Amino acid sequence: MNYLIQRLADAADMETGAFVRGLITFFGELVVAAPTILVLLLGLTSLIGRPFRERTIGRLVHIAVGVGLAAAVVLLLLMIGLDRRHEAIRLGNWVNIESHSLTHHFHYHFAIKFLFDRLSVPFVILTFVLCGTIGQFGIKYMHREAGFNRFFALYALFMLGMIVTSLAGTIETLFAGWELVGLSSALLVAFYHERRAPVANGLRVWIVYRVSDAALLFASVALHHMRGGGDFDQFLGSVSWPEGVAMLSHGQAVLVGSLLLIAAAGKSALVPFSGWLPRAMEGPTPSSAVFYGALSVHLGAFLLLRCSPILELSTGLSVVVVVLGLVSSMFSAFAGRVQTDIKSALSFASLTQVGIIVAEIGAASLISIHYSKSAGQFLRYLTLIHILGHACLRTLQFVRAPTLLHDYRLLENALGRYLPHETTLAERILPPGTRTWFYRFALERGYLDTVLATLFVRPVLFVFRACDRVERSWLQKLSGEPQRDDAAPVSTGTLDDLA
Repeated sequence: MNYLIQRLADAADMETGAFVRGLITFFGELVVAAPTILVLLLGLTSLIGRPFRERTIGRLVHIAVGVGLAAAVVLLLLMIGLDRRHEAIRLGNWVNIESHSLTHHFHYHFAIKFLFDRLSVPFVILTFVLCGTIGQFGIKYMHREAGFNRFFALYALFMLGMIVTSLAGTIETLFAGWELVGLSSALLVAFYHERRAPVANGLRVWIVYRVSDAALLFASVALHHMRGGGDFDQFLGSVSWPEGVAMLSHGQAVLVGSLLLIAAAGKSALVPFSGWLPRAMEGPTPSSAVFYGALSVHLGAFLLLRCSPILELSTGLSVVVVVLGLVSSMFSAFAGRVQTDIKSALSFASLTQVGIIVAEIGAASLISIHYSKSAGQFLRYLTLIHILGHACLRTLQFVRAPTLLHDYRLLENALGRYLPHETTLAERILPPGTRTWFYRFALERGYLDTVLATLFVRPVLFVFRACDRVERSWLQKLSGEPQRDDAAPVSTGTLDDLA
C-alpha cells in the first residue's frame, strides 16, 4: 500500500512538473512570438506595397509590446514563485552538418534555444518597457512623416533582435539577434537617405558593426571547434546566472574572451570604436533614444555579463576589460563636454556610464578570481541594476531633447539674461593655448576616426585595389584582348570618404 501511495505521489509530482514546464514554455514562446508577428505584419505589407495606416500601425505596436511585456512579467512571477532560476526552451537544430573521414570528424549545428534566467528576463522586461515608451513617443513624433511605416518596420526588427539576443541560449541564437539589431540600427541611422550625411554615417556605423559581428562569429567558430557546440549550458555550466563556471582552458578562455571583448567594444562604442556613436544621432530622435541611449549601446556589456565566467579564467583579460572601460569612460566624459548639439552630448554621457559598467564587469571578475566568488557575483547584480537604471534615465533624456532648448530659452527670458557660466578648474590653471588644444582635441573626438581610417581602412582599400589590378592584368593576358574602357571604376566614392 505504501508503495502504491508513493507511486501515485510521484505521478502527481510529474504531472505538476509537466504542467509548470508547459506553462513556462507557453509564456516564453509568447515573449518571442509577439515581436516576431509584428515584424511579419509590418514587413510583408511593406514588401507588397500596401502598408497599414498610421493608426493601425500604432495599435499593432501597442498590442505586440503589451502582450510581450505581460508574458514576460507573468514568466518572471512564475519563476520567482516556483523558485525556478534557469529555464531553457529548445526549438531544435535548424542546421545540422556532419562529415566523417579517415582522419577527421566534423560536426556543426545551428541550434535555436532561449534561456530564461536572472539576467535575460530583466533585460527582456526592460526592452519591452522602453520600446513601448519609444513606440508611443514615435507615433506622435513621426506623424505624417513620409517614412512612418518604414520606421516602425525597422523599429519592430530592432525589438525582435533585442529580445532574441537577450534570451539567447546558444551563441548562434545570440548572433542572429545581434545581426538584427545591427541591421536595423544602421538603416535607421541612414533613415533620411535623401541627404548625404545620414547615408555616410549609416555606412560608418555598419562598418564598425561588421568588425564587431566578425569577432563574434570567430568566437562562435572557436567555441564549436573547442567544445563541439555553442550552447551556453555546455561551456558555461547549466546553472543560474551568475553562478556559471567556464568549461575552457586558460588559453581557450583568452582567445574566446578577446574576441568577445572586441565584439562588445564595437557594439557598445568603446575606445577605439567610439567615433560612430555621435554619428548615429543622424537618425530620428526615437531611434536615437532607444538604440544608442538605452538598449543597443548596452548590448556589449550584456554580452560580457553573459560570458563573465570566461573572464574569470584570466586575470590579464579581466584587467584589460577594466582598463578599456575606464579609458572609454574618461574619453567620453572629455569629448562630451564640448559637443555642440544636445544629442551628441547625451550620446557621450551614455558612453561614460557604459564604460563604467564595463569596468564593473571586469572588476567583478577580478574579485571572483582573487577574493571571493560570491562577492564577484554580487557585483554583477549591481552591474545589472546599473544597466537597468541608466537605460531608463537616458531614454527620458533623449525623449526630452527636442524640447530642452526651448525650455532653456524660456528660463533665460524669465531671468532676463543668459544662464551663468561657472569657471572650471581647467580654465583657472591651464594657459589659453593649452585649453585651445584640448578643446580642439575633444571637439574632434580624439581623432579616433582618422586613426582608424589610417590604420585599417586605407590598408584594406590598398589591398583590394592591388587585387583588382592583378585580376585585370591576368584577364587581359588570358583573353589576349586589351582592357575594356567601360570597366567599372575602382573607386567606390562612399568608401573612399571613410579614408
